[in-house]
Amino acid sequence: MLAAVWAQDQNGLIGKNQTLPWHLPNDLKYFKKMTVGKTIVMGRKTFEGMGSRPLPNRQTIILTRNVNYHHPGVKVMHSVEEILALSKQQEEPLMIVGGSTVYSDFLPYVDCLYRTVIEETFEGDAYFPTINWDDWQLVERTDGLVDEKNKYAHRFETYERK
Repeated sequence: MLAAVWAQDQNGLIGKNQTLPWHLPNDLKYFKKMTVGKTIVMGRKTFEGMGSRPLPNRQTIILTRNVNYHHPGVKVMHSVEEILALSKQQEEPLMIVGGSTVYSDFLPYVDCLYRTVIEETFEGDAYFPTINWDDWQLVERTDGLVDEKNKYAHRFETYERK
């Protein structure tokens, strides 16, 4: 099974220079809650944008076409097919965590979406791929708390494929 988790602004923006264009601690906590104890899959550029550090308490898979790429503490794979085969062997879903190209590659195979929508617009260069929402059913929506640390209105949404 595969699931995707991401945060976006009102226009679908997800990144700027391989990093998040906003600071929203509530979303970071949500991301941690959704991914701890699971295997996360990300592209090389996303991994490097996060400081080239594996996240604690998660197995990290880096998807890259560079067959010579290696990094301690992560597993490197080179094709969507390799990761799809692995997902069939796992009890827990593999969590697709970015970037744009990786989301595009796996969206046809994902069973569940965990999306944070930040009700603002930001500047950036990476967008989540277009989704046919007719294929998805909203099963949960929770408004995030706005406070001095979390300055932007936001909501957490869970969708399942119909």
